[in-house]
Amino acid sequence: MDLLFESLPGDVAVELTGRDYLSYSAVTTYQSCPLRYYFRYVLGLPEETVSSALVFGSAIHAALERFYRERMQGNSNPPLDLLQEAYQMAWRRFDDREIRFGKEEDQASLDNMANRILTTFHGSELACTPGRILGIEEEFRGELIPGCPDILARVDLLIETPDALVVTDFKTSRSRWNPEHVDESAGQLLLYHDLVRPLAEGRSIRLEFVVVTKTKIPDLTRHAVNFDRQRIERTKRIVKRVWTAIQSGLFYPVPSAMNCGGCPFRKPCRDWTG
Repeated sequence: MDLLFESLPGDVAVELTGRDYLSYSAVTTYQSCPLRYYFRYVLGLPEETVSSALVFGSAIHAALERFYRERMQGNSNPPLDLLQEAYQMAWRRFDDREIRFGKEEDQASLDNMANRILTTFHGSELACTPGRILGIEEEFRGELIPGCPDILARVDLLIETPDALVVTDFKTSRSRWNPEHVDESAGQLLLYHDLVRPLAEGRSIRLEFVVVTKTKIPDLTRHAVNFDRQRIERTKRIVKRVWTAIQSGLFYPVPSAMNCGGCPFRKPCRDWTG
């Protein structure tokens, strides 16, 4: 075959999904259930429902983004009511969607939880940035893996200190993370490490999750992710294999209580004949 006529990975990605890149969330969606990936990214089907956990997490992210953007612009810490306003505005973006709530949960209870979380955050050390904020919800992309489309990353918070570049990803969770949970999630930030490396200019890169726990007394905890070149290369190989399967049209359901209970594509899945 004449290599000149082979499609570039980005071109193949556009043909499949309309995007010329691959995100880590898309990769993990495929790993969880290839058919869900197919419905969302290839067919672009509308989602029947959206989970309250997703809406809540998005709204908390919006409130934290509002806080750090004020700081990035050189302003003092914004008052708590501005964070609460950002949370409510983000929630209203889902007004046209059917929100699926968990047991003993409704919008009022989640609003109360959000107020407790934002109050805790506002008085925590996380509200005191230890350096210069370089980016909030910043996009990075690059050709990290030969034969794959560009990898796209959206970094929640990027801070420059005298000796390091700090990459922070915020997560909301029902319970506190243990070391095993941090390790299972580390692949995302390890890929981000290679994408932001040009900005480091020789300084070290610190990777961390900040986990916001939806408990009666909210907890906001930093979890460092240690640099591990072997782990980064392993993650890249996993992404390459996922991309190979996607290109091959390898889509099938992975039924389980965890996957199916909150899936927004239950009807298309039931109707799918293979």
